[in-house]
Amino acid sequence: MTSLRFDTPTARLRSVAFLEGLSYVVLLFVAMPLKYLAEQPQAVRITGSLHGFLFIWLAWATLLEMKGRGKPFSWGVRIGIASLIPFGTFFLDRTLGEDDERYRADHS
Repeated sequence: MTSLRFDTPTARLRSVAFLEGLSYVVLLFVAMPLKYLAEQPQAVRITGSLHGFLFIWLAWATLLEMKGRGKPFSWGVRIGIASLIPFGTFFLDRTLGEDDERYRADHS
């Protein structure tokens, strides 16, 4: 991913997916060790809250894309499953980027 963009619905979904995935990785591999190894529970409170917000935003953006562009239920499930796997949303980035390019071509 080269940059975060929010100017189209598909770019917004792609950016939110990236941010949600990044927050999940930080939560698991930075905040959790800080909580349990350095006794810093506020790291999980802060990162977990941010991740929760981004997770809900991703779900909402996915639903809007499904409704607005007629994406199938399986497409939304794929994004949902990817958001539960560490680094999962990063693997979707290329596909979401191609989808954004098609959206831009169709709406230019």
